[in-house]
Amino acid sequence: MIAKICMVLIFVGVAVGVGIYCRQSTTNVDGFVLGGRNVGPWMSAFAYGTSYFSAVVFIGYAGQFGWKYGIAATWAGIGNAILGSLLAWWVLGPRTREMTHRLGATTMPEFFGKRYDSKGLRIAAAAIIFVFLIPYTASVYNGLSRLFGMAFGLPYEWCVIGMALITCVYVVVGGYMATVMNDFLQGIVMLLGISGVIAVVIGDNGGFMGALTTLSQIPAEGTEMQGAFISMFGPDPLNLLGVVILTSLGTWGLPQMVQKFYAIKSGPAVKQGAIISTLFAFVVAGGSYFLGGFGRLYGSQVEMGPNGAPVYDSIVPTMLSTLPDLLIGLVIVLVLSASMSTLSSLVLTSSSTLTLDLIQGNIVKDMEEKKKIRYMRVLLLVFVAVSAAIALVQYHSSITFIAQLMGISWGALAGAFLGPFLWGLYSGKVSKAAVWVSFIVGVSLTTGNMLLGFMGTPLIASPINCGAIAMVLSLIIVPVVSLFTKSVPFDVNPPSVEGAIDREYAKELESEHEADAAQEGATA
Repeated sequence: MIAKICMVLIFVGVAVGVGIYCRQSTTNVDGFVLGGRNVGPWMSAFAYGTSYFSAVVFIGYAGQFGWKYGIAATWAGIGNAILGSLLAWWVLGPRTREMTHRLGATTMPEFFGKRYDSKGLRIAAAAIIFVFLIPYTASVYNGLSRLFGMAFGLPYEWCVIGMALITCVYVVVGGYMATVMNDFLQGIVMLLGISGVIAVVIGDNGGFMGALTTLSQIPAEGTEMQGAFISMFGPDPLNLLGVVILTSLGTWGLPQMVQKFYAIKSGPAVKQGAIISTLFAFVVAGGSYFLGGFGRLYGSQVEMGPNGAPVYDSIVPTMLSTLPDLLIGLVIVLVLSASMSTLSSLVLTSSSTLTLDLIQGNIVKDMEEKKKIRYMRVLLLVFVAVSAAIALVQYHSSITFIAQLMGISWGALAGAFLGPFLWGLYSGKVSKAAVWVSFIVGVSLTTGNMLLGFMGTPLIASPINCGAIAMVLSLIIVPVVSLFTKSVPFDVNPPSVEGAIDREYAKELESEHEADAAQEGATA
């Protein structure tokens, strides 16, 4: 117990210390929200990965999808690494950094407003983020109750309040730089923790081949396939595909994820970040889903709900309950790291969006730099408090609406923003009408499907598949509607043989040479 407490206290001390160390970078809005757009590849990649994979993935999704699809759930982790990380960095990274820098955009709504010359789109995007990001923020506390109860005997309320307070301190004091520095350290913990847990869990079940053999003998519901849980695509490939699309393609349209590209250094940093982020995703996401694939081996110990189905958030904690104390301490720090990194990213995105895109210019006309930062800090406190309150209300009540809103948040945000953002980077022929249609369809499809579920039968049975469909529709709607409506004139750099990253790096070198030449001339 002493070792576990010491590990948590060291983790908390480092997080707060980093926040205090980074306070000097928060003197202006660009520094507070984006770290001065000068964050290196390692920190950017780890910030991307730790924001991507919260406790929702490690505790919730790994247990749920591992139970449903067996070892095939690992495809979700592979999709997260290749589609959600590598291709996202290659396709979005260079252009996002270049275009947001050119437009002077700090947030995704500001990008939409300036890219499509529309204040209405900027306000609408900010409203969508506010409505759907806050419930999603509350979901990062999921899984903490069982793990902390298992390790320390602490009630859920203490866990939530403690995590909220620690996150508040380092984000409010140190801003984005404190977040990415802590993300880097927390990412290292996640890599070590996942690797250690997988090795011990598989070892406890007779080794890799022994665990696979036992898993192969467990029958899957709804299919006559033998050994379904160790097959390549599992017992339900179609729904597994929906999971891969939602959890992988969704990052392309989530404001807290693409913001990492605003802040990274230009040039080769994006190439390096892409490789680092992909390897991180393979280990953390692939490892989490792979681990969850063995959840059925603990079927007799897993908590069951009133309907006879397993309580998915209890599966991974049950698997971890037999670990040695020191490794349980590492897992506690791992889950805290995953939760706090995602929480800090979400509340920073929410507070900056509300301040810069809704309050500034609409409610408060003239805002100087210090006043903007003050507003963002106050809103950070408010958003962390609200997210903690929602998590506690959800935990203590039978209100299903909050849980459902948490569940559709990812799909609604990415379904609304993915098409307008991606096409806005690459095409100069996108219309305002196309962006509005994407916003409306993404939000209406996901929320409408949820409401139909309350009333009886949803249009699409799985909210995960609904979110995945919304994303694909967004990619189709934007170019199709733009064909029949007036486009917004915008100069998009045409593709060339030379990659966008290399063009940026060449521009940087050219600027440095010009500066050196000017300095030499002045000296002469």
